[in-house]
Amino acid sequence: MLRETAAFQGERGAFSEEAARRLLGSKVRVKPCPRFEDVFRSLTDKKVRAAVVPIENTLAGSVHENYDHLLNHDLSIVAETSVRIVHNLIAPPGVPFRKIRRVFSHPVALNQCLKFFAANPDVERVPHYDTAGSVKMIMEEGLEDSAGIASALAAENYGGHILKRSIEDDRRNFTRFFLLRRPEFARKHPVKSNSRTRWKTSLVFTTRNTPGALFRSLSAFALRDLNLTKIESRPLRGKPWEYLFYLDFLGHVEDRVSQNALGHLQEVADFWRVLGCYPQGE
Repeated sequence: MLRETAAFQGERGAFSEEAARRLLGSKVRVKPCPRFEDVFRSLTDKKVRAAVVPIENTLAGSVHENYDHLLNHDLSIVAETSVRIVHNLIAPPGVPFRKIRRVFSHPVALNQCLKFFAANPDVERVPHYDTAGSVKMIMEEGLEDSAGIASALAAENYGGHILKRSIEDDRRNFTRFFLLRRPEFARKHPVKSNSRTRWKTSLVFTTRNTPGALFRSLSAFALRDLNLTKIESRPLRGKPWEYLFYLDFLGHVEDRVSQNALGHLQEVADFWRVLGCYPQGE
């Protein structure tokens, strides 16, 4: 059977590639894309069969752009996983730590390693467009005074040497990723489950701009003891000071109690759409 291809944002060796391997197996083919929009467009245009995107980080918060893309593209969330973000200092082989004067990485990664830079004040922080991309650039240019901060997979992909492992400030640093499919694929290939599977449903809705509208919308779930694991608001384009609400709850969309909750929501919301129903990730 041919291996399928999954799109993700960033260079080979990005944490998104690690997530893709967890979700689709170590032999999955990957299609790196420069922008998140390119990831969603690749799947929408059938250039790939899957896409993997980050949706939130335990330290940096939600990836708001991807919430917007979920609304604008007709794609289904079919799985999720969490990856612990381990930042490693990576340099060309043979370059010792004492020669490092500059460290390149994505600004978020640099800001998650502040204790390392405080302990090494002579090392300059240099923002780069991508974590794995910083290692790729250093290796291609043969920089002997520089290192990148990225995953161990990036070191493996580009032949870099890990000088220091796990230099992040907080070891409880996780990013949650979604696996996306086109709706017709999701319908033809339902996710396998068993009696122990815990399901999660993601949806988006809008409310009328009236007192208590959000309270009445959320009561659809509270009255049925459905546990909300996430709620996120995003500006509603074209309607200043009005908002979309993205919500995750524990339960299968086809369960009777979930159906009753969604029926209740439909009565009080201006718009709602289920984005996906999938097994709860680790």
